[in-house]
Amino acid sequence: MQSNTESPNALERKISISIPQEDVRVEVDNRLKKLSGKVKLPGFRPGKVPLKMVTQQYGLQLHQEVLSELVQKHFRDSLQKQDMRIAGTPNFNSKSLDGDSLNYEFDAVFEVYPEITIGNFSDLNISKPGVQIGEAEVEKTLDTLRKQRAKFESIDRPAGKGDRVNIDYHGQVDGKEFEGGQAKGFSLILGDGYALKDFEDAIIDMKNGENKVFQMIFPTDYHGKEVAGKSVTFDVRLNKVEEQLLPSIDSDFAKSLGISDGDINKMYAEVKVSIEREVLQRIRTKLKEQVMQFLLESTNCGIPKVLVNHEIEHLLQEANNNLKARGLADREANLSPDLFRERAERRVKLGLILAKLIEQQGIKVQSDQLRKYVEEYAKSYENPEQVINWYYSSPERLKDIESVVLEDNVVAWILERAHITEQQMSFDDLMGYSKH
Repeated sequence: MQSNTESPNALERKISISIPQEDVRVEVDNRLKKLSGKVKLPGFRPGKVPLKMVTQQYGLQLHQEVLSELVQKHFRDSLQKQDMRIAGTPNFNSKSLDGDSLNYEFDAVFEVYPEITIGNFSDLNISKPGVQIGEAEVEKTLDTLRKQRAKFESIDRPAGKGDRVNIDYHGQVDGKEFEGGQAKGFSLILGDGYALKDFEDAIIDMKNGENKVFQMIFPTDYHGKEVAGKSVTFDVRLNKVEEQLLPSIDSDFAKSLGISDGDINKMYAEVKVSIEREVLQRIRTKLKEQVMQFLLESTNCGIPKVLVNHEIEHLLQEANNNLKARGLADREANLSPDLFRERAERRVKLGLILAKLIEQQGIKVQSDQLRKYVEEYAKSYENPEQVINWYYSSPERLKDIESVVLEDNVVAWILERAHITEQQMSFDDLMGYSKH
């Protein structure tokens, strides 16, 4: 058997495999002889079936098995000899046999993992948010919790900030409708930032049953390209105005937050602990984002197409499942794989880089680390012990958590070698409140 390897590009390889027909014939004959002593056919005693009949019955199948096994073996030997790590599954293509050919010829086309050289972590400058948590932050969080539990009451007055309005609207660009520009019975709370500010401001002071036509210019970075940076004409009808009634901060409110005895002081203390836990998590996330961005920018490596395509399929399936859960299964056909390509490439590249670091530095997850992570995660649930047992009852679920902790360990390892500067940040900016 012979082979030679070609490199069409940085990651693609092609191994040409040549297997003598005589080798295949000899192995097939050996297997047929062994089989003839065991095979049973009607009219013959076991072991007495003529070899010719055994060949007619099983010859083609055995020929295909032997040829496939020899191709696979030769392919594995070639990979091992050349120390190549294959990414994904190879494609085997058989070549047409010439009349005088004495060999079976195959091409195995595949991709290999890239060589990865990671940047110098001493060049990494990390900005760590410094956030103060005091009474004002607790009050702001309680205000948010009150709004989540607000009740609404119909009222006959002009709409104002904080009111919930129900509207019909119809938008046009240059006299033409655009996707998402029309709705009936649409509800929003004015001032919550769900809709664009200019749109909300135009509705303020409108009354029940009133129609209003106005123009507004959409931001240039708006996600809808049809209207980004353009002037849009809206025709809006206000159907109903509802006043927002916030619950008082009292014993009943404390109980609604899980404080069984309704102790308000205990409620304040637990809300502060919850805020501190959330702030810590958001700081970790911001540090991680900076580390990951550094890894992407400082590491120059190719990305196997087969891994990217596999990740695209995974993301596409996730999106479709999400649509089904929301009752939008009919939109599946509209999702283009290209929508997920950039995200898939990023995830694959990061995965390759992290795997290299884990291998190089021998980074691992300790059992007590895993337990601590699960316990911390479970604290956000009503019955933490039940959540902990749920994870530890399934090796697959625990494996998912282990992957997260392993990634956190890589980030921690990098942060130990980076330059970290604390930068004061407001609570609102960290929590994203300032964006609304």
